Amino acid sequence: MARKITLDFLKTEAASGVVLGLAALAALIVANSPLSGTYFAWLKSEHVLQVGPLMLQLTISEWIKEGLMAVFFLVVGLEIKYEILKGELSDPRKLATPVLAAAGGMIAPALVYLAVTGSLGGRLGGWPVPLATDIAFALAVFAVAARGLPSSLRVFLLTLAIVDDLGAIALIAVLFSSSVQWIPVLWIAAMLALGALFTSRRRVAAPFWVLGFGMVWYLTVLSGLSTSLTAVAFAMIVPVVDRHDDGQSPLKEAMHDLHPWVAYLVLPLFAFAKAGVSFAGLSLEQAFAPLVLGIAMGLFLGKQVGVFGMAWLATALKLGRRPTRATWAELYGVSLLCGVGFTMSLFIGALAFPGAIDSPEQVEVKLGVLAGSFLSAATGAAVLVAAGRRRKKLSPKTADTHAG
Repeated sequence: MARKITLDFLKTEAASGVVLGLAALAALIVANSPLSGTYFAWLKSEHVLQVGPLMLQLTISEWIKEGLMAVFFLVVGLEIKYEILKGELSDPRKLATPVLAAAGGMIAPALVYLAVTGSLGGRLGGWPVPLATDIAFALAVFAVAARGLPSSLRVFLLTLAIVDDLGAIALIAVLFSSSVQWIPVLWIAAMLALGALFTSRRRVAAPFWVLGFGMVWYLTVLSGLSTSLTAVAFAMIVPVVDRHDDGQSPLKEAMHDLHPWVAYLVLPLFAFAKAGVSFAGLSLEQAFAPLVLGIAMGLFLGKQVGVFGMAWLATALKLGRRPTRATWAELYGVSLLCGVGFTMSLFIGALAFPGAIDSPEQVEVKLGVLAGSFLSAATGAAVLVAAGRRRKKLSPKTADTHAG
């Protein structure tokens, strides 16, 4: 059953990867067309949602980022929990490898950024920008390029990206969150603790999960925290054990029901909202500014060195294990994909260099993120495709021996 769920996810992501890429391309075209003004005005337009006494007023961009993407992180959290308890990551040494690799993937990009910008006399305050991995885009590229490769590589990438983004969220909380409302945070903690206790003792109907997640999400928006963090936390309280009456697991049911919506609606909308970058008025000097080069090299060089180097070190020191049946070349391809920072890096860049959307710093941040993410995605995809072709040439017995 576990194998079937993983294969279904890969099939869905392989198909949705094309949709996601088309959505990002459409955003870039619209942002640099006569419709550019309408596009950015639409993203900035505010809309109100009111349910009884509860009311929220957010822009379209915020509704997509904080609302729809919370569902994406919920699905990601469900899959991580399933893999830790029942799947690939149930072996602590296999869990240790992506966690340690994620740490390396945060340290090395920061050092590369500081080295590049420092040597060129640039601003050092942008070091957190290349630290994050864009889960959605990285998984989409993997789904398209890594057909025929072990599914353990996808679990490795997913786990690493989650740990990576949680680390980025923690950095945001420490460096850029000066207005967190702690009363809603306490209510969130209490609701999660009560939900975990309640669901461990009895069967809970689906409406309870929907209502509970909605309340946690609403309180998260009020608190000023990222909804991605509490969405993953909520996933941790969803039971993975099969029910006695019908033999179904609430966690697996939720994964099955939500994943197509996330793959074909949530992620393409998010890509369309966030990939729109205008290149109007761009100069050659600005394209090679220290900030641009620091971010691009941090994502492209720093990520692959930190992730692959730490994964190799963890395996050599027997602190962790390589993903099941995966070769080092395949793992290197995944390490390259970790340099796809895109949405989260753009978000951190907006916090690190506050200002207008067309300010010089913001333009340079976007250029650096786009360049580093594109190089990482293209190179990673090429390595994975080559590794897949090499695997096909080997007999199953030889491939497994080589990977082990």
